[in-house]
Parts: sequence; C-alpha cells; structure tokens
Amino acid sequence: MNKRLIAKSMIALMLAANAPAFAQHNDRHDRRDDRREYRDERRDDRRDFRDERREDRRDYRDARRDDRHARRGAGPRHDLYRGNRLPSNYHHRQYVVDNWRSHRLSAPPRGYHWVQVGNDYVLAAIATGIIASVLLGN
Repeated sequence: MNKRLIAKSMIALMLAANAPAFAQHNDRHDRRDDRREYRDERRDDRRDFRDERREDRRDYRDARRDDRHARRGAGPRHDLYRGNRLPSNYHHRQYVVDNWRSHRLSAPPRGYHWVQVGNDYVLAAIATGIIASVLLGN
C-alpha cells in the first residue's frame, strides 16, 4: 500500500511540474490563433475597401459617360470631346486656323494648333491629334 501511495504521489508531482508547460503551449496557440484572426479581419477590411473604391470608380465613369452625352461636343456630329483624337479628315491644312487672333482665340501652346470644325474650334496636338480644348460656337 505504501508503494502505491508513493507511485501515485510521484505521478501527481510529475503532472504538476508539467502543467505550466502545457498551459504555456496552449497560450502560445491561442495567441497565434488571435493573430491569425486579426490578419484575416484586416484582409477582409482591405477587400471591402477595394470593392467600395472599385464601385466608386464605376459610378464616376458612368456619371461622366452620362454627363458627356448630356453635353454637346464639337463638330458637325457633336462627338469631339477633350481627350479624344481629332478625326483624320481634319488633319489637313485647310482646317488649321493660322490667324487665331482674328477668330478671337488664345495663342496655341507650342506643339498645338487650332482647328476649325464646323462652327467650333478645337485645340489639338499637332503630332498626335489629341484634343486639349474645345470652344463651341453658336
């Protein structure tokens, strides 16, 4: 009986000595799980933010597209807007406005020229034909 009591007490002592190690091991796992959950939450927040920004950009593009159709563009078909290319048939010398003062236009910057498109004037890049400005006539 004495041997049994000693064996039980030895087992109890060994378990008691290892208990803090088990607790520390569990705490480490708990902290690791907490960090993982925090990272997942932040990742989800970033995804939500990106989705919101993407939707805002789409709304902005749609609004610009609707606004562009509401505004009148230059040219006979009213389809020339700032940022678009000037059609190739307006690249001829006959459409270029050399006497911009008599047409009450400002001096074109270097690399640009005024082009008359119907009753409207378009400031376009000489090399690329990209429209920098549009002045609508009546």
